[in-house]
Amino acid sequence: GYRVSLQGNFFGHNHTYITFPEYNPCKHIKPDPPLNIQSNVTASKCHIRWTVPWHLADILQYELQYKEYSMPWETALNKTPSSSLPQTEIEATELHSGITYIARVRCKVSENEDSYHSQWSEWSQTTAFQRADVPKLSEKILNTRIMPFLLIPLSFGTLLYLFWNCKLPSRYCCFLTSGQKASPVLIFPHQLLSFSHSIICTMGILR
Repeated sequence: GYRVSLQGNFFGHNHTYITFPEYNPCKHIKPDPPLNIQSNVTASKCHIRWTVPWHLADILQYELQYKEYSMPWETALNKTPSSSLPQTEIEATELHSGITYIARVRCKVSENEDSYHSQWSEWSQTTAFQRADVPKLSEKILNTRIMPFLLIPLSFGTLLYLFWNCKLPSRYCCFLTSGQKASPVLIFPHQLLSFSHSIICTMGILR
């Protein structure tokens, strides 16, 4: 370590003051703020990551602040990542839909590190993000469950309507073979088959 002293001439006399009897630079570090802070929003979370010098990555701890864009930093919420990885997550339930947020992060040497000690760095640059829009529960139920069941009676009724309104010659024909009586066979019109195929495809997509 080092001994730090302060010398000066006071009222015509030289004086020496011992400021730090034993100064260890490794215990008085102020790291640079994290760089390249970025955010990536999904339906359930907001992932925030940043970079630090690789040789410091294992000994640093972080503190994240985030707030609504229009609010002062005094109202910001703090998060302390549980690991030394340069990333953290914010749950979507902590964010309001349609509101822009900004986040920043700072770092210091971990409290568990014996060889080094530091104060907090300055805050990093900010990153802006919004909560991803999620369809309402009622819309999900309507699209995935109710609609196929609504189409079933509608499709059945439409098929019956088309069937009974087709002309008689379109619905029946006779197959004649030698020595046999005519046997009526039901023939679906081309339009009816096409409509049935489109209904089946639509219901398959909705499921």
